[in-house]
Amino acid sequence: MVVDFILIFLVYSFIGWVMETIFASILQRKFINRGFLIGPFTPIYGYGSVLIIISSKLIEASIENTFVQLILSILLATLLVTVLEFITGFVLEKIFHSKWWDYSNNALNIKGYICLKYSLLWGFLAFLLIQIVHPVIEQFFYLIPESAKRHMVIFFAVYFTIDAIVSVVGALDLRKAIIHYSDFSMDMYKEKIIRYKRIFLAFPRLLTLNANVLNHDVRSILNGRIGKIKNKIKNRFDD
Repeated sequence: MVVDFILIFLVYSFIGWVMETIFASILQRKFINRGFLIGPFTPIYGYGSVLIIISSKLIEASIENTFVQLILSILLATLLVTVLEFITGFVLEKIFHSKWWDYSNNALNIKGYICLKYSLLWGFLAFLLIQIVHPVIEQFFYLIPESAKRHMVIFFAVYFTIDAIVSVVGALDLRKAIIHYSDFSMDMYKEKIIRYKRIFLAFPRLLTLNANVLNHDVRSILNGRIGKIKNKIKNRFDD
C-alpha cells in the first residue's frame, strides 16, 4: 500500500509538471520548466492527488450512496487542495519574502494565495481524477509486479530526494543573494541571478524582488543578459 501511494505521488507529480509546463510554455511561447524542482516533478500535484485519493476512499468506505460519495469527495478534495495551496504559498513567501504566485486581482481571494476561481478549478480536476484518470492508472498499477514497483520506488525516491535537496539548496542560495544583495559584488550578484534564471522563468512573480534597488533589479539583469546573447549572435552573423 505504501509503495502504491509513493508511485501515485510520483505519477501525479509528473502529470502536474506536464500540465503546468505546457500551459506556461504556450503563454510565453517558449519552453518553460514550470516547477520548483529541476526534474519533471511538481510535488504539490502529487501531495494533492494523494490527499484526494485517500479522502475519496475513506468516503466510499463510510457512505453507500454513490452520488453522495462523489459530491462529498469533490467538496473535500477541493477544500484539502485549496488548504495545501494556501500553506505552500504562505511558506514560500515567508522564506523568500515574495509571493511565488499572486491571486490578489482575482475575486474572493485570501491574501493572494488562494481564490475561488482556482479552488473551483481544483474541484474540477479532482472530479476528473476520481472519475476518469485514477481508475485507469490504478488498473495499470495492478499489471506491475510488486518487485518491479519496489525497485521503481527506490530508484525514483533516490532521484527525487537528490533533486529536492539540490533544488532547495539552490533556492536558498538564490534567497540569500536577493535578500542580502548588499553583501555581494555586482558581478557576483548578476552571476547568481543568471544561474537561477530557470526559477524566474517558472515563477515570474519573483522578478519583482528588489525591483526598487538601483542596479540590482532582477528583471534588468536577465534582460541585459538576453540582450548580450542576441548581440553576440548578431555580430557573429555580421562577421
